[in-house]
Amino acid sequence: MVSPHAQLMKVTQRVIERSKPTREAYLARVAAAQDRFPARGALSCANLAHGFAGLEGRDKIAIKSIREPNIGIVSSYNEMLSAHAPYKDFPDIIKKAAREGGGVAQFAGGVPAMCDGVTQGNAGMELSLFSREVIAMSTAVALTHNMFDAALCLGVCDKIVPGLVIGALQFGHLPTIFVPAGPMTSGISNDDKAKVRQQFATGQCDREALLESEAAAYHGHGTCTFYGTANSNQMLMEVMGLHLPGSAFIHPHTPLRDELTAAAARRVLELTVERGNYMPIGHVVDEKSVINGIVALMATGGSTNHTLHLVAMARAAGILIDWNDFDVLSDAVPLLARVYPNGKADVNHFHAAGGIAFLVRELLDGGLLHEDVNTVAGRGLRHYTEEPKLIDGKLTWVPAVEKSADAAVLRPLAEPFQPDGGLRLMQGRLGRGVIKVSAVAPERRKVRAPAVVFDSQEAVQEAFDRGELERDFVAVVRFQGARANGMPELHRLTPLLGVLQDKGFHVALVTDGRMSGASGKVPAVIHVSPETLLQGPIGKVLDGDVIVIDAVEGVLDIEVDAAEWDARPVAQPAHQASNEVGFGRELFGVFRAAAAPAELGATVFGPLVGETDATSAALAPIATTSSTAAPATQPAHASN
Repeated sequence: MVSPHAQLMKVTQRVIERSKPTREAYLARVAAAQDRFPARGALSCANLAHGFAGLEGRDKIAIKSIREPNIGIVSSYNEMLSAHAPYKDFPDIIKKAAREGGGVAQFAGGVPAMCDGVTQGNAGMELSLFSREVIAMSTAVALTHNMFDAALCLGVCDKIVPGLVIGALQFGHLPTIFVPAGPMTSGISNDDKAKVRQQFATGQCDREALLESEAAAYHGHGTCTFYGTANSNQMLMEVMGLHLPGSAFIHPHTPLRDELTAAAARRVLELTVERGNYMPIGHVVDEKSVINGIVALMATGGSTNHTLHLVAMARAAGILIDWNDFDVLSDAVPLLARVYPNGKADVNHFHAAGGIAFLVRELLDGGLLHEDVNTVAGRGLRHYTEEPKLIDGKLTWVPAVEKSADAAVLRPLAEPFQPDGGLRLMQGRLGRGVIKVSAVAPERRKVRAPAVVFDSQEAVQEAFDRGELERDFVAVVRFQGARANGMPELHRLTPLLGVLQDKGFHVALVTDGRMSGASGKVPAVIHVSPETLLQGPIGKVLDGDVIVIDAVEGVLDIEVDAAEWDARPVAQPAHQASNEVGFGRELFGVFRAAAAPAELGATVFGPLVGETDATSAALAPIATTSSTAAPATQPAHASN
């Protein structure tokens, strides 16, 4: 086993120490639940009869007898998400495999799954982030019947996987495997798609041409093929040991995909108490597996959304991480993959070049991943240096390729695309935020320009249409945090700012909202915390103030006299009520009111057992009214 990198160990130890009270409390809950196996043995006869009344034949007999382990299936199937449509047939595959493996499976429940690709730029997008919490609660409802000895979670996209993980971790005593559906086959190139979007933004093509382009890109079952949040989810589930090895990027409706789905059912049976290889999800997701997830995100230039989601997922297991942990690891982990938007290739090209198995082997051999972790495939992350094949009709795992098949997409540790990862922590008098630099050209990572302040992305569009943005500027878009309007992705801004950047202007974005997991070539400091509605200093910015963005040094600052800055009030929303009703938003008022700051995952779930107010405060060291022009170089909790 290779000696771990010093920075990896430093961050890991800091997280372990910081999380000790909350992690111990979580594991105590897991241990208490373990005493109730088999789960349905604790049910009364009337309870149990209700639990199998809807079944027929052998499955009914098996559950009634309480002799065979029962798998609960939690699925996010619907026909609107291309990535989730393949799940329609998965329960039948799983049930058949469970029977063959000496067990039984029940469809425990469905969870909602909305598509950001459909709701981007529309009112429904303001429900998107909080759908993660709804999915977590729906998962808990599905598993709360105490009928199951194990679980399979079927989900792929943005908020769906984090929600399923958070919900499943509340049942940390259950062995749980996540079952992906895979990416769609490649359509038109991502460059061509982006070009048509920019042409539409400037009136060079009509809506019909735009729709044809989009339909050629998103054309069938499976995830969108760019490396956004959905595919970052799949990479994470694998590197964190919650997928079967190599299963993330196998296409839907193929023999290999179906066999991997069946294998997940057979494998989760082996992880139950009854089979003697007990490995619950609460013991798979630990401090080291979470750190492994961060490392893999940095090495691949993954989605910025996981500076929220991974924080929330870790908290569900009693593990406390913050943006400093991401930043320190990003500094130590080289970028080994270029997948759109930080390259021209899509995830199918990445997989063909060597994929996750190649990536994991390189990072393990370089001491940048923890090898000594629990996974659903067995002890040790080396299992994930192999990829699945069907050989003579039999599912077999073979070692990763020795050499990348395309060095423009995937590289070895000795020849990285850049020496550090794809993310930077930005901090200064405007607060703390993150920026994805892997897709931003080096010469564009520093911007000093006057602010133009907006309260919505629609206002940016209107100013663009009026021709008012043909200049150097930093768009400051406020009132976009979780408390204000649910923190929607500001996806409509990408083509607009891209057009202006291509014209030679120095432009950037600063916002307390989110961008797409496919944040691209325009420098965007996002998730700025605290948000405006929590008295964040971003709400003090006025038109014309000079904003300084330095993504090399991690600086997010403003050139305003200190005394004037301290005296300025934070702006108040002029039309907040318009974001509170319509398209279901009134139902989410309780979520908006309870949402934590972005650095705490923007979650609505309260403090953890064992977490003190001091711990929460230390995890969000925000500079709000500092009189110094330069940001603090050491966070308040650096010793934690």
